[in-house]
Amino acid sequence: MGRLFGTDGVRGVANADLTAELALGLSVAAAHVLAEEASGRSPVLQGRRSGDGRAFEGHRPVAVVGRDPRASGEFLEAAVVAGLASAGVDVLRVGVLPTPAVAYLTGSLGADLGVMLSASHNPMPDNGIKFFARGGHKLADELEDRIEKTYRAHSSGEPWERPTGAGVGRVTVYDEGFDNYVAHLVGVLPNRLDGLKIVIDGAHGAAARVSPEAFARAGAEVITIGTDPDGLNINEGCGSTHLQLLRAAVVEHGADLGVAHDGDADRCLAVDREGNEVDGDQILAVLALGMREAGMLRKNTVVATVMSNLGFKLAMEREGIDLVQTAVGDRYVLEEMKAHGFALGGEQSGHVIVLDHATTGDGTLTGLMLGARVAATGRPLADLVGVMERLPQILINVPDVDKSRVTTSPELTAAVAEAERELGATGRVLLRPSGTEPLVRVMVEAADIEQARSVAERLADAVKSALG
Repeated sequence: MGRLFGTDGVRGVANADLTAELALGLSVAAAHVLAEEASGRSPVLQGRRSGDGRAFEGHRPVAVVGRDPRASGEFLEAAVVAGLASAGVDVLRVGVLPTPAVAYLTGSLGADLGVMLSASHNPMPDNGIKFFARGGHKLADELEDRIEKTYRAHSSGEPWERPTGAGVGRVTVYDEGFDNYVAHLVGVLPNRLDGLKIVIDGAHGAAARVSPEAFARAGAEVITIGTDPDGLNINEGCGSTHLQLLRAAVVEHGADLGVAHDGDADRCLAVDREGNEVDGDQILAVLALGMREAGMLRKNTVVATVMSNLGFKLAMEREGIDLVQTAVGDRYVLEEMKAHGFALGGEQSGHVIVLDHATTGDGTLTGLMLGARVAATGRPLADLVGVMERLPQILINVPDVDKSRVTTSPELTAAVAEAERELGATGRVLLRPSGTEPLVRVMVEAADIEQARSVAERLADAVKSALG
């Protein structure tokens, strides 16, 4: 049986892979594990009864629960709330809000755990459950494993004591979450956005209300697209995975820039006034320079993944900013930032973490800070992102190979060395086994797109030959 938790929570087709029963059971397990972790107290299980019938001895845990607008989120939210309350956890239902809002509220309200129902940029039939520990932080693998182990134990019949009477959790609708989160976003900006016209694509997702409201409160003139969720249209031809509509709207309205979110709004991509895409690497470059200028770039370092464009690395070297690279995944970026006290990190995909103001990637905050930099400098976004040249990048997936031998095959090692000699200092090769599929990803960057394609195709053939 495979691991339930993937790289970002538990995901699957709602009501097929991710059922109400699974959501309820995981919530009960998370209540036991995370409330125990937050309080330092052990949950009272079978054979150990507290005097008031509560499942947690001397402690009343609290959980924040939010979701994106997917139709399946309605029944999954009900299952999660039922599971938590049945385990003796008081629940604050914040409704449709972005993932980073649930993380923020979990921390600001002093809750023991947070739960977000979303499948991010995935299509509408999918959904997911993501848990946050006390403080609004993503879970370490060890905590996810404990939750899964507890869930499987309960599912196989191992009993747990259910609270009764006053011990059951109470459920409250917490409408203040929207205003609290928006006020937080606007309050941490270094300057206002007055004078800027900005188009926002909310992906018909969790940021459909939050993002336009935050930008408007910060002083921008706001034009919206993708902000009419109906439960079925999330990510449908819009948002950070489909920038065509945003490009056209920015040009049509003569806007200074456009901002695109994904379904749960933990990422942000942008478009300049000419309609050109600005990816996560370019956003990181702009914010890194701004934060250094303001004395906020701790240890003069930015954190990114190994998939960041070589142009970003070269730009940071030229600007005298140190770069630390991690494995692919914003959780690894965050772990590195927390371990060493860095303030800024992110991914090419638009997950940008400003650790002084957020515990996870926050697409609305990222867009606001990008707009603030444009407003503060008076320079067009295209001019600001000119700090880095995005080198051509070719990615080829090679399926049906033994990905475990990527680093041990002499034939492949020789092929990579030859490619690196050909590319020199202005190119890069990365071979990475997929974390979820039997394939190897071949990525090549070069100053010339045809050279990058040629080298990538040769390496893909070498992977097939060596590992097939």
